[in-house]
Amino acid sequence: MPEQNQPDPQRNRGNGDDDPRRPNPNQKPPPPFMSRNIMGWLVIGGLMIFFLFVMTRAGSQAKEVSPTEFMTWAAEDRFKEAVIVRDDEIVGILDDEHPAGIPGDVSKPYRVKMAISLQTKDDWVKTLYEIKGNKVKIKEEPGGSIWLQLLIGWGPILFILFLIYFFIFRSIRGAAGGGGMLGNFGRSKAKLMNKEHSTVSLDDVAGIEEAKDEVGEIIEFLKNPKKFLRLGGRVPRGVLLIGSPGCGKTLLAKAVAGEADVPFFSISGSDFVEMFVGVGASRVRDLFKQAKDNSPCIIFLDEIDAVGRKRGSGFTTGGHDEREQTLNAILVEMDGFETNDQIIVIAATNRADVLDPALTRPGRFDRQIQVPLPDIRGRYEILKVHSRRIKMGPEVDLERLARGTPMFSGADLAALINEAAIGATLQNKDFVEMEDLEEARDKVRWGRARKSLRLEESDRERTAYHEAGHALITMYEDDAEPLHKVTIIPRGPSLGATYNLPERDRFNYSKKQLLAMLRITYGGRIAEQLVFDDVCTGAAMDIKQATSIAKAMVTEYGMSDKLGFQLYGTDDSQNPWEQPHQAYSDETARLIDEEVKSIIDTNYQMAESMLVEKRDELERLAQALLRYETLTRDEVEKVLKGERLKKSTISDLLKAEKDKKQDEPDKVISPDNDTPDFEGGPIPSPA
Repeated sequence: MPEQNQPDPQRNRGNGDDDPRRPNPNQKPPPPFMSRNIMGWLVIGGLMIFFLFVMTRAGSQAKEVSPTEFMTWAAEDRFKEAVIVRDDEIVGILDDEHPAGIPGDVSKPYRVKMAISLQTKDDWVKTLYEIKGNKVKIKEEPGGSIWLQLLIGWGPILFILFLIYFFIFRSIRGAAGGGGMLGNFGRSKAKLMNKEHSTVSLDDVAGIEEAKDEVGEIIEFLKNPKKFLRLGGRVPRGVLLIGSPGCGKTLLAKAVAGEADVPFFSISGSDFVEMFVGVGASRVRDLFKQAKDNSPCIIFLDEIDAVGRKRGSGFTTGGHDEREQTLNAILVEMDGFETNDQIIVIAATNRADVLDPALTRPGRFDRQIQVPLPDIRGRYEILKVHSRRIKMGPEVDLERLARGTPMFSGADLAALINEAAIGATLQNKDFVEMEDLEEARDKVRWGRARKSLRLEESDRERTAYHEAGHALITMYEDDAEPLHKVTIIPRGPSLGATYNLPERDRFNYSKKQLLAMLRITYGGRIAEQLVFDDVCTGAAMDIKQATSIAKAMVTEYGMSDKLGFQLYGTDDSQNPWEQPHQAYSDETARLIDEEVKSIIDTNYQMAESMLVEKRDELERLAQALLRYETLTRDEVEKVLKGERLKKSTISDLLKAEKDKKQDEPDKVISPDNDTPDFEGGPIPSPA
């Protein structure tokens, strides 16, 4: 028999529970002799038959007339059927002709009746027999009781009330012990996973080594709790994974499910939220009840900020807050009176700043594990993991690709590898090459190249000078990131782009580096103004970026001599619906505007002086872009030195494509893939 705190591997193996003394939560109970659904339909069918009977009787009620009118119609032989004689009334059915005195809304057949009493019944029957030689047929029936009349009048109302009781109140009473209100709404929607159901292990997680180590300690505790209890330690109650979207929080939780030999309950924070008050708290209680029945186990709450936000914030209408009730239930379950349950709660969020302090305190979430964006080494390891099943070419350099993907998350890198494989497959390649990976990187970050976009020659020329201005300043700025390539092929919202390739990951930027970034952003506008003596709207994003950098230097980074080491930015913790509060005077605001403008104007003049001095190099670089469309750093250096590039021009590529089509006259070219050959039209990229 295993130890009390030792998880039994036989109990968690497969889908069932080998211990006959413990109920298996996954095993459905045997169906009863007559299921509840069949009984319900039988009851509804019987009620419908009764309802139709009552309505039929109600619809067949006769119109009461005077005895004189009734006897007159009897004497005229107007009753086509036998007259029905009861203890309290005599009923007759008239012929098809509408009689006088009967309202027009009475439906056929026309039923009329006259009221009698039990004492006068025999006299009226004798009178009917004496009319015209017994022409009237008489049929005696027992009289209707007062209960039947009440049933006919109140039957529909009682039927509706019974339906309300059967479908609502009976469901509430039946579900009160197992999940709350309204049937199964209070049941937990958590998915139970075992080790056999998960295909992800810790070997599939890369780039977040510290987070893997901390999670590994949790797994080790669940596998061998006596090792930690020997010195008096206890299992952590909760582990909070904090990180940007796509960094691997959910993947890390899946790896825990694959490594730990204990049940793993997975649920999202939004699954607790419903329109009915009390359902979220009921689901929390049901989830922890299932976890206690299967302890030791792990509960994973993804996107916990959906229910774990700070209490008391936001719009309130004075009523009960369902989200706060759900949060209170989580707080009680995580740190209640029962402290011996071996249940570990792992939660993930990218908004740790909005979580309630009572949720993140020690005792509930004892550990807060940061899952940051991967550094260059982490990106390299992630690329290796995702490229295991991809056929890579011999010239693929994953280290160079990792260096060229700063601020990429693990999800971005996985998408990069997948897009490269798709692109190589569409080109009928035998393996993925480096150019496929670089194209996939640009596609993931900036969008697909818009090769079908037709640009006028004037627009291409203006774009070439604009990007040449950016690239030229980048080449001569010592504090700028190294140039990677420059292109005038439209991609995403831009008509061209200049890409930098950082030598290393930067976690801090100096003042010189920020000023160099400012001068690079000015290069496009200055080049256009020098060459065309005019400006256009293409520099809108450059202006926005430059203004943002200059304003942050003054208000957030303390890089202004006049304003000093002080924060003048906005408070991010302020609620967006509150009136913004300015923490400084109008005089200080005016000084901030002057400092921002001074930084922008000074560096603009410096960038303009550089481009005026190197006007010839700007011209050569722009013309090279018009001929080749895409230039790497080495090619840019050759152009600036006046050397001739040994690569095919756009005209050469178009001619080769045309000759290829002529050599294959029988090949049918799809209209979607056929690129029209015209001046200034879409052309393939030589990159």
